[in-house]
Amino acid sequence: MTTTDKTPQSTHEHGPRMRLAKLAPEFYKAMVGLDAAARKDLDPALVDLIKIRASQINHCAFCVNMHTRDAREAGETEERLHLLSAWEEAAGFFTEKERAALALTEAVTVLTDGFVPDAVYERAAAHFEEAELAQVIAAIIAINAWNRIGVSTRMVPGRA
Repeated sequence: MTTTDKTPQSTHEHGPRMRLAKLAPEFYKAMVGLDAAARKDLDPALVDLIKIRASQINHCAFCVNMHTRDAREAGETEERLHLLSAWEEAAGFFTEKERAALALTEAVTVLTDGFVPDAVYERAAAHFEEAELAQVIAAIIAINAWNRIGVSTRMVPGRA
């Protein structure tokens, strides 16, 4: 960039800041347990969609990379992975249940105006039994916590 160029340089070229798992092992172990508890009894394919969508919103490249790779290995199609960021416009590719979960994922992740809209919650509640809905919410909360770890410690995609 020249001194007269007004285009800002990318501030996202970086290496990891720290290895949280090594420096805070008890916390990290608790997060792994939280994640396992949050996924309990949920369809793994649905959990993958939740993890990827929240990670896209939170700009966590580490988690987007890891969870899309995991989803592919579990049989998720490239087409659905490519359309996930535009799921609302790709109705024929996602079930109504998945779409309700994705809407809830976005609402919980962003917390527009500080709350989850009743319509979004009610849409999800129409597709999930109460206990399953609780697990969906837990999965959304868990991936948001992981995203914050990944972004704040600058975890690098493709590295453990």
